[in-house]
Amino acid sequence: MRPFCLALPALAAALFFCLPAAASPPPPSDADQAVRVEIYPRPVESWLEAQIALARMDYSCGAIDGVGGYQSSTALKAFQDHEGIRANGQLNSETRESLVLTSAPLTQMTLSAADLASLQPLSPHWIGKSEQTALAYETALEMVAERTHANPKLIRQLNPGVDWSAVTPATQLTVPAVARTTARGTAERLHISLGDHVLEAFDADNVIAHFPVSIGHIAEKRPNGELHVTAIIPDPDYTFDPANFPESAEARAIDHKLVLPPGPNNPVGVAWIGLDRPGYGIHGTPIPEQVGRTESHGCFRLTNWDARILVELAWEGLPVDVDP
Repeated sequence: MRPFCLALPALAAALFFCLPAAASPPPPSDADQAVRVEIYPRPVESWLEAQIALARMDYSCGAIDGVGGYQSSTALKAFQDHEGIRANGQLNSETRESLVLTSAPLTQMTLSAADLASLQPLSPHWIGKSEQTALAYETALEMVAERTHANPKLIRQLNPGVDWSAVTPATQLTVPAVARTTARGTAERLHISLGDHVLEAFDADNVIAHFPVSIGHIAEKRPNGELHVTAIIPDPDYTFDPANFPESAEARAIDHKLVLPPGPNNPVGVAWIGLDRPGYGIHGTPIPEQVGRTESHGCFRLTNWDARILVELAWEGLPVDVDP
């Protein structure tokens, strides 16, 4: 007699809980072996799952891509240190046992008609950007990737059959499930390591958020020592002063300042946290997958999603220690 099975729906395939019969069952078929029962919480099993689990706790690796590179290793070190594990950045068995998924790492999402209607091309020129109604997402792929903290390449890999030029509200998309699972509280200080390209928020004793950060490409212009937060502005506009971009032929041809509207493709992304050094701040970026890998014009640049989290943690007067 074959086993009696109860079928349950799941994310990507039917999952089966089988009640054994009295006699020994026959060897499982290939189809049976492909079926897997997911029980949560469970340890992470890959770098993709580790990146998702870390993101839920505000240990950011930047754009989730499933690759255990420098930023992922650095985020994992912060987690290991918090857990009292040897902080080597390696996804070893001890670390996996502590870094658990409380729910499925992937989920399904759709974009609404309003989401799709909000997309608009981004002008390649400063004057053109200043004339737009918003510096919004250009494509559905860009919107989905930012909302799920992911590299667009990963989103394509997870959705090989999707025509990204023809996404509709009926298009089902598989994406990282990165909803935060830990209430982190309020920061008592921020610490920026220029050498490690890392920004961390601390409460009285512990790291409560870890973010990769891009720093100024001109070493002499990088601020050092103790700074303080002076302003917190979500979804800011941006004043483009051509005098600050002498290296740009386009800027040299503009004889007045321009005000660019808010949006994720604004030069400072979706948040501005001003510091008590004129012209300097912590902000988002229109190209989040490059954070920590390229250098900025002078400020401290986070992914847009990390910048939004920092807005929740920060307050005016918050100390910011900047170390070489």
